[in-house]
Amino acid sequence: MKTSYSALNSFQTCPLRYKFSAIDKIRTGKKSAEAVFGSMIHSTMQFIHTGSFILPTQKEALNHFSQKWNSDVFDNEFRERAAFAQGIKIIQNYYKNNNPSDFQIVDIESRFSVDLKHNNEIHLISGIIDRIDKTDDGYEIIDYKTANKLPSQAHVEDNLQLLIYLLAFLKRYPQLAKTPEKIKLSLYFLKHDTKLSTVKNLDQLTQEKEKIFDLFDAIKNSDFEPQTSPLCDWCDFQEICPMWKHKFKKELTATDEEKNSIIRQYLELQTEAKNIRKEISALQKNLLEIMEGEKVDRLFGNGKIVAKTHRQTFKYNEEKLKEILKKKKLWDQVVKVNQLQLNKVLQVLPSKEKQAVEKLKELKSESYGLSIRQDKVS
Repeated sequence: MKTSYSALNSFQTCPLRYKFSAIDKIRTGKKSAEAVFGSMIHSTMQFIHTGSFILPTQKEALNHFSQKWNSDVFDNEFRERAAFAQGIKIIQNYYKNNNPSDFQIVDIESRFSVDLKHNNEIHLISGIIDRIDKTDDGYEIIDYKTANKLPSQAHVEDNLQLLIYLLAFLKRYPQLAKTPEKIKLSLYFLKHDTKLSTVKNLDQLTQEKEKIFDLFDAIKNSDFEPQTSPLCDWCDFQEICPMWKHKFKKELTATDEEKNSIIRQYLELQTEAKNIRKEISALQKNLLEIMEGEKVDRLFGNGKIVAKTHRQTFKYNEEKLKEILKKKKLWDQVVKVNQLQLNKVLQVLPSKEKQAVEKLKELKSESYGLSIRQDKVS
C-alpha cells in the first residue's frame, strides 16, 4: 500500500471519503478556504526561516503573505477580511515570541518516504515535514497547525502524524534509532501561538507502531461506510456521498414547497415547545415556592393534586465500597459501565486495546430522532 498521513487520517475520519480520494482517485479540483488559508500560512512560515545570512524581517514576511493572498476562495467579503486579519495576527505574534535567528534549522518542507513491513507486505508512507531543528539535546520535529481549537496534551501524546514523522526521521538518521527520546515532537498551533510537545522512548515507539499496522488492517477489511462529523461541512465529496443524497437529489418525493412547509412547521413547533418548557419550569418554581411558604407537600386545585417529589442521588467512596463488596463476592454485581468515563478512557487508550473494546459493544436499544443545525455550505 502506498499512502500518506493525510490519507490515513481521512480513513479515520470517514472511510468513504478515503475510498473516494485514495482508491477511486476522484479529484474535485477545488480547495476549501480553510485549506488555502493554511497553505498560505505554511508558505509564509517557510519564507520566514529561509535565507542565506539575513532572515526576512516581520515587514517582509507580512508583505510575502499579502502578495500570496487569494481572495477568490472566500464566499463573502466579511470572511475574507476576517481571515486576512487573522493571518496578519499570526505572523505578528510569531515574530513577537520567536526570533528566527535563534533556531538551528536542519530542513524545511522536508519530503520523506518510509517503508513499513506488516504481514509480509511492504507499506510505503510518504509526506512532508514542515520543519526540523537541531537542539542542544538532539532534534525537534515541528508541524504547523492553523486549527481554531487548541487540543489537549493527550492529543499530542497519541498523535499519528507525529509518530509517522518520527519513523521517517529515524530512517534519515538511523544512528538515533535506539534513542528516539532525543527527538522532540511538536505541534505548533499558530492561531494560539502555542506549541505542544512530546517525546517517545524506544518501548513506546515499538508499541505505537501497532497503531499504524491496525490502520492497514482496518483499511484492508473495510466496507468504507460513510461516517458523519462536523468535518462533513468542508468535504469535497458531498454531491456523491449517500449521507448528503437528499441535498443534491434532482427527483424528490416532495416538492420544494411541500418540503419547506414541513420543515418550517417542524422548526416553529420546536421553538414553541422550547418556550413552553421554559414556561413550565418557571411555573414549577412558583409552585415549589408556594409549597415552601405554606409548609405543605401537596396543592389542590381544578380537581387535581400537585405533589412535590423528592429524588436524591448518591455517590460512594469506590475503593472502600469495592473492598467491602469484594469480600462478599458482590462487587461484580454492582459495577456498571459509565459511558462518559469510558469515552474519556478510550481517547487515550492505545489503538489495539481501543479496537478490542469496540468489538465488545452490543446494541441494547435503538430509536430515531431529529437534530437541527445550520447547513454551512448552503
